[in-house]
Amino acid sequence: MKKLTLLKQFSVVTLIAIMLGACTSQNNPQTPTNNTNMSKTQTGALIGGILGAVIGASSKGSSKGKRAIIGGAIGAAVGGGIGYTMEQQAKEMADELDTNVNNNPNAVLDVDNDLIVSNTDKYVKIMLRDSMVFETNKATPTYEAARKIAKISDVLKKYPNTIVQVVGFTDSRGSYEYNQKLSEQRASNVGNTIYNNGIQNQIFSKGCSFNKAVAPNTNATNMALNRRVEIYLYANQNDIIDACVR
Repeated sequence: MKKLTLLKQFSVVTLIAIMLGACTSQNNPQTPTNNTNMSKTQTGALIGGILGAVIGASSKGSSKGKRAIIGGAIGAAVGGGIGYTMEQQAKEMADELDTNVNNNPNAVLDVDNDLIVSNTDKYVKIMLRDSMVFETNKATPTYEAARKIAKISDVLKKYPNTIVQVVGFTDSRGSYEYNQKLSEQRASNVGNTIYNNGIQNQIFSKGCSFNKAVAPNTNATNMALNRRVEIYLYANQNDIIDACVR
């Protein structure tokens, strides 16, 4: 039987990669990060390792087995970079802020969660309740809040290419225009607090007024849940979302 050609070997690897991608896409992306499913980093490393091994085994030079091992190691290292940056930044942010990464979508509905760090393969999100950042009807972070926000800057100094988006949200009391201005001011002031701690990252802010409520604005508890600032960290511009609508 003839050996597989390089083209056929790539076809096999492509099929494996598609199968692995399908398996990971079926995993619930909103489950906590300490589950038993493979992370994006682990999946990328596995795909990269398989691809590297095939390329190494198919290249000319020393023994085929040795080439496959070397190729697999290089491929795994490159593939492992898929999703690594966002996962790593989320973990470092959580550690710096004395919390854990929490990807449970219902975490935002718990009134005791005044700070939530979560991540997807495209971004890290840090949610801050207004009650822990601002005084009532104020837009400037308190001294204690500014100290906590400064910890975000400490992590960002290690990732100067990360793009930072700060987004403000309010409840529905008052006019849309009033809340739009308030949400913009709060987002801008949090963004300035991060920037003024000496980061080099590109950073911008926006306000969403009372759009994208996490709970109906029907009582004081729900309104408190909706008053928040969300800080998004992106690896590149293509991943930036419109946080006011999704």
